[in-house]
Amino acid sequence: MQVYRIPHIIHLPFYNLKKFFWATCLICIASFQSSSQCPPNLDFETGTFNGWTCFVGNVEAIGQKNVISLYPTGGPVDEQHTMNTNGLTGLDPYGFFPVNCPNGSGHSIRLGNNTGGGLAEGISYEFTIPADRHVYNLIYHYAVVFQDPNHQENEQPRMEIEIRNVTDNLTIDCSSFTFRHYGSPLPGFQLSGVSEGDAPVWFKDWSAVSINLNDNAGKRIRLTFKTADCTFRRHFGYAYIDVNTECSDEFVGASFCPGDTLLKVTAPFGYQQYKWFDNNFSQVLGSNQTLNLDGTPNNGTRLAVELVPYDGYGCKDTLYAVLLDTMNVIANAGPDRFSCNQDPVQLGVNARPGWVYKWSPSTGLSNSNIANPFAALNTTTNYTLTTSSIGGGCRETDDVLVRASVIDNSISLDGKDVFCVGSNDSAVLHLQTNDQIQWYNNNILVQGANEGELRIAQTGSYHAAISNNEGCNITTDTISILIDKPEPGITYPVQYALTDLPLELKARSIGDSVFWSPGNGLNSQTSFTPLFNAEADEIYIIKITTQTGCVTIDTQLVKIIPAVEILVPTAFTPNGDGLNDYLRPITKGVKEVKYFRVYNRWGYLMFEAKNNNPSWDGTLKGIPQPSQAVVWVMEGIGVDGRPYARKGTCVLIR
Repeated sequence: MQVYRIPHIIHLPFYNLKKFFWATCLICIASFQSSSQCPPNLDFETGTFNGWTCFVGNVEAIGQKNVISLYPTGGPVDEQHTMNTNGLTGLDPYGFFPVNCPNGSGHSIRLGNNTGGGLAEGISYEFTIPADRHVYNLIYHYAVVFQDPNHQENEQPRMEIEIRNVTDNLTIDCSSFTFRHYGSPLPGFQLSGVSEGDAPVWFKDWSAVSINLNDNAGKRIRLTFKTADCTFRRHFGYAYIDVNTECSDEFVGASFCPGDTLLKVTAPFGYQQYKWFDNNFSQVLGSNQTLNLDGTPNNGTRLAVELVPYDGYGCKDTLYAVLLDTMNVIANAGPDRFSCNQDPVQLGVNARPGWVYKWSPSTGLSNSNIANPFAALNTTTNYTLTTSSIGGGCRETDDVLVRASVIDNSISLDGKDVFCVGSNDSAVLHLQTNDQIQWYNNNILVQGANEGELRIAQTGSYHAAISNNEGCNITTDTISILIDKPEPGITYPVQYALTDLPLELKARSIGDSVFWSPGNGLNSQTSFTPLFNAEADEIYIIKITTQTGCVTIDTQLVKIIPAVEILVPTAFTPNGDGLNDYLRPITKGVKEVKYFRVYNRWGYLMFEAKNNNPSWDGTLKGIPQPSQAVVWVMEGIGVDGRPYARKGTCVLIR
């Protein structure tokens, strides 16, 4: 495995490195169709990484340098080399600009991700300029977004762009950059409103850089893009990349139709300044990206546009456009589409510069004035697309049929979603459709449940999958049903209260409310822990009710005694006959047993327990002990809060 170690570039002629702020980098190289094609898939328009070499690796701070170590992977790596398709992706989550170049490109890639981890990644493409091509020009766009952890300069997240003449072993400095943060924010950067962890995020919207490769015919050229997280593995840096399809100093966007009364000529996207000239540079025609020309120009008119990149990010360049009356407007509404339950479907194809689009009717369309709107509708509709030149000199139409199918997936509940078995309550789910139905409980198919009504017999989360003969499939919302069961009633152990001393009773915590009956001697009939203070024994019925309506009936007997008692039998017979097999204390008025110990006649500890139900089975380490006299010792805490200690003897009889 070959490892490429790329030290941080510390000398760049375009800016002061100490004033550089790092964010994440989005790169896009303008994608325009041209008669002079670039090398295959340089622009990613096949939707693949064919022709590109993908790299992954890591980044570390070694000495005072940032070192990115990369090795080739043989193909894209998930989450480090990601292909995005125009119309199917969206906006960057920090800068909220499109992740695909806003210039009509069909595909862009994301290089890296926003998870950190000290990772690095890269891509490169090598090609040879044809021997007869002395005029050769590329353009790339970038928009930068990085975390700013405020580390040392050589520890910050970064992106590096290197354009290299491999034949002459020369870097084309004017188009090569290293982005990182150190000091104040970079020109054109904005602070994102979305925070991430302990570090702010900065971004720079789309910009462009020209690569002037004139007079390099026959030379080998390499484009390399690299991103890396911070060296402490916590903060991220990533990029989106797309490369153009024209490799000359001329660009498309300047054809027109005979009879046009208006012509718009659009220069490549993403530069800070534009200046348009006539062919001999004797007249300034405009200063915007798009130049508006009134009237019909002469066929073959040549215009020049001077491109000025953002300060410190490239060199001035001049491109040319030849105005030709060769425009052939094509209306392409795309293939017929099928929409299920108003799910948006995309119509048409990518827009072409200089064409105007109009859809009719506009009902259900996201925008009736673009080339590829989304349609979301509940009735089958035939749309007509009219495509024309900006000046109106030529026009064409095309139709597309959008078949709509709608399934009513509303779901309703009769009865309660929470109830108790035996309470005469129920839960029945209803659908408003006669299509094919399958019910699920906790995402598991309910056998035989294929009707529009389902009576719920067990707890679970229910939904239905519905389909029709037109191929529309949809699921309902999920409804959770809880069917509770009452706990069986029990009789609590007898509680002993000392005369004239309050005793706290306790009901089981298995419900939401409780009622003690009768209320004699209790300070509350609705408390789970009432105080008993009566002059006579009492037996209570305890009604415990859950929120679901389940009722449990427990009983509690309370006896009044004059004093705390600890009694232990004088003999026991651990022979397994179920009668007197254990040595255990019988207590009255003891709320906690601190310990219960049994010793043989030589004082050897044979048994010890520290719980409220101690009992000895007559064994030592699992071995039955012979008949003998033993000594027991017990200490406990009475219901009056006082300690009580007792000891005595007992005979083990075999």
